[in-house]
Amino acid sequence: MPRAPGDGDPVAPVAQGQEAQALLEQSRALVDPRLRAAVDSLPGAIRRVAAYHFGWEEADGSPSSGRAGKAIRPALVLAAARALGGDPRRALRAAVAVELAHNFTLLHDDIIDEDRTRRHRPTAWAVFGIPAAVITGDAMLALAQRLLAEDTDPAAARASARLSTCVIELCAGQQADCAFEDRDPDGVTLDECLTMAVAKTGALLGCACATGALYADAGERAVGAMDGFGREAGLAFQLIDDLIGIWGDPERTGKPVGADLIARKKSLPVVAALTSGTPAAAELATLYRGAMDTPDEVSRAADAVDRAGGRDWAQICAADRMARAIHHLSRAVPDLARAGDLLTLAEFVTRRTH
Repeated sequence: MPRAPGDGDPVAPVAQGQEAQALLEQSRALVDPRLRAAVDSLPGAIRRVAAYHFGWEEADGSPSSGRAGKAIRPALVLAAARALGGDPRRALRAAVAVELAHNFTLLHDDIIDEDRTRRHRPTAWAVFGIPAAVITGDAMLALAQRLLAEDTDPAAARASARLSTCVIELCAGQQADCAFEDRDPDGVTLDECLTMAVAKTGALLGCACATGALYADAGERAVGAMDGFGREAGLAFQLIDDLIGIWGDPERTGKPVGADLIARKKSLPVVAALTSGTPAAAELATLYRGAMDTPDEVSRAADAVDRAGGRDWAQICAADRMARAIHHLSRAVPDLARAGDLLTLAEFVTRRTH
């Protein structure tokens, strides 16, 4: 994936992961104090669950050295504003709102998926119970909207409306994902799965980029193009995430080998494999109709996905979606040298291994 390193320079290969990490650290330094202040405004019991979820406190309330995830979405908000000539600091409140909305989805997703581990420690619901985690997620979403409602910036109203629309789309994507679990392995099409992934993952990355554009006073065309960039990058992100869910290193992911296979998730590489019409697809469908509760079965399922072409398809599709993302970005920022930070972040999320 190309990026332009400087004004007037030809397009060059993207920077290595160290540059992306530096961008994320810069963004975190700006966003974290405001994020912590927002969470501190929550009622005591809810604040405690939120602080644990973000990695700031242990379950007993004592300080923790944990990290609150990579914070890619707020970094995208700030990078998008910068790419369009805006002052990223103007969009800080909106960046915090986007991060709160994202973590609302994580709290609920962990419950829906019955995931007991996130970031190498027990999930909030596993520690505090399902009701406490659900309520904390709800409070985070309301807090995100309150931040935008109290923002006096002229862009705030449009940002609030966009975030609300995005969350509804996210919920629709999550509902579709859950519904897939009750359908026969042969009953989910690849188009359905791609549509679900765009809604569940791409929508919020698109919202983050579009929000940054709004706070840079960009026109509707540029805002829409930024949304398209984020959506396509988000789909590439989901494709890589799905590969990690099958072949990721437990030492790095904090989850068991083949976690998505154990849960019999109909992820993108799995559905691509199931719809391939190959003997390996039939073998995978048989495994998915069973319990999938032994290491041997998980290993056989991963091998079947690979032999049916699901792994290769996901990797190729991720690269194609990033090419589409860059096309959208070029409509908003014709001189890609100005969008180097956005491209570096997109490269990071689509080449990560955990």
